[in-house]
Amino acid sequence: MTNLLELYVKLVGLVLVGFFLGRKLPTTVPNRLGKWLFSVGVPISIVAFLREADLSGQIWIAPAIAYLAIFLGAFLAWLGIKGQAYLTNTIPQESTQGSLILAAMVGNTGYMGFPIILAMVGKEYFAWALFYDLLGSLFGAYGLGVVLASHFGGSVGNYWQITKAISINPALWSFGFGLLLRQVNIPNVVEFCLEKFAWSVVALSLMLIGMRLSQLNSWHRLPQAAMSLAIKMLLVPLVIGITLPLFGVTGDPAQVIVLQMAMPPAFATLVIAETFNLDRDLAVTALAMGAMVLLVTLPVWLWLF
Repeated sequence: MTNLLELYVKLVGLVLVGFFLGRKLPTTVPNRLGKWLFSVGVPISIVAFLREADLSGQIWIAPAIAYLAIFLGAFLAWLGIKGQAYLTNTIPQESTQGSLILAAMVGNTGYMGFPIILAMVGKEYFAWALFYDLLGSLFGAYGLGVVLASHFGGSVGNYWQITKAISINPALWSFGFGLLLRQVNIPNVVEFCLEKFAWSVVALSLMLIGMRLSQLNSWHRLPQAAMSLAIKMLLVPLVIGITLPLFGVTGDPAQVIVLQMAMPPAFATLVIAETFNLDRDLAVTALAMGAMVLLVTLPVWLWLF
């Protein structure tokens, strides 16, 4: 309970600081901070945390479960759309269908998932969160997510550009570099600075979320967004979380997987929605509401798992 309250103080506090700064600073600041975190901050922090992570056990099952969660979320969202159409006798526009499915598929397992995992589970099992995010969520968002978005948005995606965007992702390269660097002894002072830098990046990531939320103004699509959030943050973690012992995943690794599955929709869903002309207002509403819902659902998952 003490750890949870401490997490809430840090989580809410840093997000609120970012929210306030996002209202006061030029709109270019969050964009530049996001690019710096993507290109420099997050990759270096991955290297730092990987040095202390435990890579033993069935860690390679983490991305497999990520794909299972992504496909289950998409399937349940598709069923929800069909059920809604049957009951109301109205069919949502394809752009709206695309945003509903995207919001139910991929979670914010990086900028939001990483700090929560580090605070509640610790650095020892952080590699499970990394494998889930970099080998699961990343390809789910910019692979399957883009394919679905191009279908529902009525546009033809340049799949070579998609492949290129994934392959040059700095976080993915730093993941491989971090695995190699685990075998290298570095001076204690460098190790200390690397760790402090990594935790600073975690704080900046939470502030960036606040900055992004300060720019979101759409709430009128809440009833539709609620369906995606119920699937993404409740149904999928519960259904797959119960079956984790069948995969041999228990204890702290299971908690990491469940928390990653229960994260709110990723900011990548908004980027994809804007790129492929999907329902941006719905994507925005799902992002903002999901971040608030997490404050309620997080203790539930920690208690259940």
